[in-house]
Amino acid sequence: MLPTVTPLPAVAADGTPPHVQQLRLALLWPLRLMQAPGPGGTDESVAARAPWQALRDLGERSPWREQFDEYTGDAEGFHERHYNEFVAFLPYVQRFLYGHGRAARGHDDAGAAGSPMRVFRRTDIAAARVVPRPGDAPVTLSVVHIDLYFFYGVEVVLLNVEVACEDLPLPLAQDLMYRFGRAYPPGWDAAGQPLHCLAGFEWLDAEGRVLAASDAQDRDAFLRHVAEHRAPRIARHWEFVLLPLVNHHSPAEGPLRYRQIEYYRMPMTAYLALDDPRRLSRHDFIRLGLVTGGNEALATAAGASGPLPFAESHLADFEQQFCYDRFWADAGAAPHTRYLCSGLALVVVGTAGSEFYRCKDRGVLAQFRHQHFLLFLVAHLQKATLLMYSDRLAEALTAMDVTQPSSVKRFKRQIRLTYVGFLGFTHRYWFHEVSEQAHVKALFHMCTRHLGIDALYGEVKERVRDMNSYLDADSLRRQANTVVRLTVVTIFGLVGTVTTGFLGMNLLAEAEAPLARKAALFFAIFVPTIALTMYTMVKSKRLSDFLDVVSDERVPAWTKIKAFFAVWRSQRE
Repeated sequence: MLPTVTPLPAVAADGTPPHVQQLRLALLWPLRLMQAPGPGGTDESVAARAPWQALRDLGERSPWREQFDEYTGDAEGFHERHYNEFVAFLPYVQRFLYGHGRAARGHDDAGAAGSPMRVFRRTDIAAARVVPRPGDAPVTLSVVHIDLYFFYGVEVVLLNVEVACEDLPLPLAQDLMYRFGRAYPPGWDAAGQPLHCLAGFEWLDAEGRVLAASDAQDRDAFLRHVAEHRAPRIARHWEFVLLPLVNHHSPAEGPLRYRQIEYYRMPMTAYLALDDPRRLSRHDFIRLGLVTGGNEALATAAGASGPLPFAESHLADFEQQFCYDRFWADAGAAPHTRYLCSGLALVVVGTAGSEFYRCKDRGVLAQFRHQHFLLFLVAHLQKATLLMYSDRLAEALTAMDVTQPSSVKRFKRQIRLTYVGFLGFTHRYWFHEVSEQAHVKALFHMCTRHLGIDALYGEVKERVRDMNSYLDADSLRRQANTVVRLTVVTIFGLVGTVTTGFLGMNLLAEAEAPLARKAALFFAIFVPTIALTMYTMVKSKRLSDFLDVVSDERVPAWTKIKAFFAVWRSQRE
């Protein structure tokens, strides 16, 4: 059970919102990698390779560079915070995240010695200039890093974007958390402004030049795309970040194609260092934990904390469901630190004046960027992979046409591959415990519980098992039918075999005949025999029914005779 904490007031004591000294947001967007080439066409040899190989082989044509160490990028950059990260996890999680060491790994692509996880990073994007709402002043967020996470044997890629900003009013920080990670607008207001999204978004390079800008205001483009493809259109600035990966429904060519697999709102972790977190009201914590956005009342009437974002009855157990209060106390290295977890978001709030809370090497900030991010990544990898396998099963069934043998054969192959892939996922990436450290263990359990991963795993496992059981049953049925047909052919062929054997196989004394005559006689017997055998196989199902009737002693002779003539009866009868 989580530690209890003294209930917080609904409104801050002095009526003024706390100030955010530092904000860090880390988005984690799961996407499904598509096997087949998309409409733009891609080389099948490229599609057959591991996705990170295809990206690596582009060289200078791609902004992505592989990080040969999952969390530093070079051997000399290994610091104490990375050591603390490593020892925080259980051995089997360590092998998943880090493999068996840099020396054993090399350029291993089979996932045997090295880590099953491959990380690529782009460094050309230095900042993001955003406008939270129409009419607001632009806010510049520094880009800490932008990474792509690939996983051996799993057709899933995770985009990770971490940004940072300092000296923000709390309502603005809440608005950035709410609006930043949106893949596309869910709708538009009467003035044509996108709902729940940033009013403006631009990626900047190190010199401040605009690399890409959002097109969320282009309502017609999003409407046309959905009308044509029955799939959402990814906003331009997010498409730019993923290049040379391209949307599966895009006409553009690319070595890798992706498709949305989860909700359009990207999961995220957030770190907030406030001047005094004790001045946060319960309403503030609810908005932060559930990421419901800033309170507009605070922007117009300072000191008004405003109403709750949801009904009070819905939030009655908020502290028990979403708060981890182990460190919400006056004592400790980082007093008044609170964790909020809803599955979609993992948020940590603490005191900016605490040196341990803001320490990037040993403190809470280091833990947030390493241990806590990775447990969040593991949870969302598990969920995204399960959803991917569910999609593959549905697609295989949709594409199957029972009247086309090639379609049935392709369906069986897809189900077998999915079954093998699911077994690999279970034994490589599926685990319920990632750490024995109390807070890491508790936060991982909160993530998986809110994401409903255990129930999803059971559902997908049952579907995969049902599909595989169907294939096994169908294979046994086909084998049984084959045995029946062979048995019928053998029984009726036995008549001719015994007859010719009894006569000594010398019905025609042609041993001394010329070769041409013997060949003609051979084919004169061979061709009708083949025809008779094939005809027997065609009628094998009815002949099998006839044999069943003949073998039943309770059936009268007249019924057996009718069963014999029924072998040649028309199907319509």
